[in-house]
Amino acid sequence: MTTVVYFWKIPSRSIPTSLLSMAFDRFAIKRIRGVSFTKSLGCGSGTKFTPSDADIHRWGLLVCLPEEGLALLDNSSTVRRWRRRAQCEFRVVLDPIASHGKWSGKSPFICNEESKASAGEIATITRARISPLQIIRFWKSIPPVAESLHSSPGLLLSIGIGEAPIGLQGTFSLWSSISDMRNFAFKGEAHRLAITDTDRFHWYSEELFARFAIREKRGTF
Repeated sequence: MTTVVYFWKIPSRSIPTSLLSMAFDRFAIKRIRGVSFTKSLGCGSGTKFTPSDADIHRWGLLVCLPEEGLALLDNSSTVRRWRRRAQCEFRVVLDPIASHGKWSGKSPFICNEESKASAGEIATITRARISPLQIIRFWKSIPPVAESLHSSPGLLLSIGIGEAPIGLQGTFSLWSSISDMRNFAFKGEAHRLAITDTDRFHWYSEELFARFAIREKRGTF
């Protein structure tokens, strides 16, 4: 199963139609043969994971489907509408290497055994449903982790993603290598403290971490 992620940058005049797309795109995407999972994504800086992070000019779409469905998705009416309104498009085709946790009660990323030996650039997706009782504590803890992330060697791209401005949030990031990603995740003091606090305070009612080999990148971010 292949994962495709699109990001679009739009002008201000297209914000109202983009908000409508967030609400209704999933129904059209799910009609494409073979689609097993899809999410429309709002985007942001990912520095605080509060509504102030939101970038209303940047939107995304994530779809899991068989490889033979890639062309159908890329030429679907949904993607074409986004292209017509977008100032630029960034598309990345991913092969899952490892995935732990749930997203909306599902395990969407089916790992490809052949990708586990791949080298070079990788992508990661983190996603969490934050417990309402822990949101304030979570917001206070995130800035040091975000600062550490954005200054990490080997980071090529990082963007906050979410299905809602509050409570359903995560990150999409590209790394030069798996070792660079692991250095941030397991050696960075801020991130290690966040992992400890996650276990201590039970920030999340649902969480997911996934790692991917990058098959193709296209466009500009």
